[in-house]
Amino acid sequence: MRIAMIGTGYVGLVSGTCFSDFGHDVICVDKDAAKIERLRRGEVPIFEPGLEALLAKNTAAGRLSFTTNLAEAVDGAEAVFIAVGTPTRRGDGHADLSYVMAAAAEIGQALTGYAVVVTKSTVPVGTNRKVAEVIKATKPDAAFDVASNPEFLREGAAIDDFMHPDRVVVGVETEQARKLMAELYRPLSLREFPMVYTGLESAEMIKYAANAFLATKITFINEIAALCERVGADVKAVAKGMGMDGRIGDKFLHAGPGYGGSCFPKDTKALARIGQDHAVPMQIVETVIKVNDEVKRRMIDKIVDLCDGTLREKTIAVLGVTFKPNTDDMRDAPSLTIIPALLGAGAKVRVTDPQGRHEGEALLPGVKWVDSPYQAAMGADLLAMMTEWNEFRGLDLAKLARKMAVPQMADLRNVYDPAEVREAGFARYVGIGR
Repeated sequence: MRIAMIGTGYVGLVSGTCFSDFGHDVICVDKDAAKIERLRRGEVPIFEPGLEALLAKNTAAGRLSFTTNLAEAVDGAEAVFIAVGTPTRRGDGHADLSYVMAAAAEIGQALTGYAVVVTKSTVPVGTNRKVAEVIKATKPDAAFDVASNPEFLREGAAIDDFMHPDRVVVGVETEQARKLMAELYRPLSLREFPMVYTGLESAEMIKYAANAFLATKITFINEIAALCERVGADVKAVAKGMGMDGRIGDKFLHAGPGYGGSCFPKDTKALARIGQDHAVPMQIVETVIKVNDEVKRRMIDKIVDLCDGTLREKTIAVLGVTFKPNTDDMRDAPSLTIIPALLGAGAKVRVTDPQGRHEGEALLPGVKWVDSPYQAAMGADLLAMMTEWNEFRGLDLAKLARKMAVPQMADLRNVYDPAEVREAGFARYVGIGR
């Protein structure tokens, strides 16, 4: 099947590459000529484990190509995916659909035969119908259907998520579109991964509801962690006991400095705004957003308290700045709230992260970047574990302690056992919910 993938951001590039690995002929489109040239050379502009090798394999096989010419890609395509950005619109919390609608208009002009126009971007309920209206207005005689096919890719595990999904959600209204989407995903159906067919609005809502629920689980356990600290409980034991209940499950019950990334902050804000627009306030989601912001500020307080109430002229070693491990994504990372606050309070901040420097240098002015945790710890007054990269899970704690001026740790991901940290020579340790 011939596929056009409009947008080579995270979702578009991963999806296009994986579809090509299914055997489809995929052309990925982007207006950024420099980016397209890099992709043609096999250079992947994002960090995602396994993506570079998969892209090289399918490019060499002739199934995957890249262009800036949208009309060329859409001509003859049976499925045209819209995978452009939908950032939060400034001022009102709505998802910005300007890129989606611009893509729809260009697709309408370029269609030469029947195609299913598939929205892969996360969009508010009702967007797919607006996409259809834009295409019809651009080309009244166009032969097409629209479909909603939201993505559920975790950064750092996106290829595995695409190839082994919990489910594939497809919103369609015609049998012709349903059959085409079924053929597109046939390699997955042969392996009996579930396909969920719904109407357009239900598919759009599934994406927002799923992300909001996961954000709620994270925020809930972070609130429980704060209470655990006051009453003497251990949130790790609490989360384990909760997670063994099959109705709850153990995923997303890890206390930390709050959620971030490209999806949860944006999608919770958009869902809250959709609820307000339809006079059905999403009170739980609105509270989740508020509490998540408070969680990040609480992390700052922990660091200040360890430094006896003042950060002036203190050196803080920060391990990890990306919003999660195995990605270079800094969007809404807790570090973007915490580190500027430390700098503003007079601290000197030394940072190390396996992939975060490329984006982080521009986003975190005033910090010093180093190559290893041991360099970061040299002469530091406190070490803050902010992102739980594998590289940070088995550190020589005694060596770290010896390098520090004041050996103390704020473990904002509960990576280490408090007793182990103290035995290694750290004078003080604070975790989350302990």
